[in-house]
Amino acid sequence: MLEPTREALYRLASLDPALWTVIGVSMQVSLAALAIATPFAVAGGYLLAMTRFPGRRLLVVLLQSLLSLPTVVIGLLLYLLLSRQGPLGAWQLLFTREAMAIGQVVIAFPIVCAFTLAAVQAADPRLHETARLLGASRLRAAFTLLREVRFALVAAILSGFGRVVSEVGCALMVGGNIAGHTRTIPTAIALETSKGAFTEGIALGIVLMGVALVVNVALAFSQGAGQGQGNDRGRSGPGAPGRTAGVP
Repeated sequence: MLEPTREALYRLASLDPALWTVIGVSMQVSLAALAIATPFAVAGGYLLAMTRFPGRRLLVVLLQSLLSLPTVVIGLLLYLLLSRQGPLGAWQLLFTREAMAIGQVVIAFPIVCAFTLAAVQAADPRLHETARLLGASRLRAAFTLLREVRFALVAAILSGFGRVVSEVGCALMVGGNIAGHTRTIPTAIALETSKGAFTEGIALGIVLMGVALVVNVALAFSQGAGQGQGNDRGRSGPGAPGRTAGVP
């Protein structure tokens, strides 16, 4: 294992075009999917937390069920929709980066939405009520509350990114693992390892582990910052020494 690992590090350091093309495709698709899914997921989570309507509980249960839906099943459903005989076959998106991005949007949406729902429900409801009483519009009050839970939202987005950047099933089903076009880090690792090309697999595995490490460090930092902000707010709240109670 030492020799393949040494060669893998050398190829990464020498900016091997084949490896970095795979890395670039993976990052491009995952970041694009996350950018598309995040606004809708945050809005959906906020609305589920703040509104009451018939069927809401069923919708929340369905959202939570989607968190554990296998990505290969999502890929299969998209394949059937985007294939030539499928209802969306005229779009000719199968085996393209766009199809992979669509799949990753479907994967990321329930994660970010469910985390947003939990964050908004855990927030102090008096913040939204106070903003409305002070004359803020519904939209501004919503942004005020979301700003209050921004560290939890960062954690939600990072969790969504960690899930989509490492998924294999959907990318294989709708992307086809085409070299230089739709081959991502996880699909390339699976392919190269099956061929016995451990150097490429180890190199891409190192990159994926590095991405996972960065995501987890950022997640831990955001959670720590959120807890620190909560402690500071608690110390400076109404009744604290040297402070005058008032509306923030």
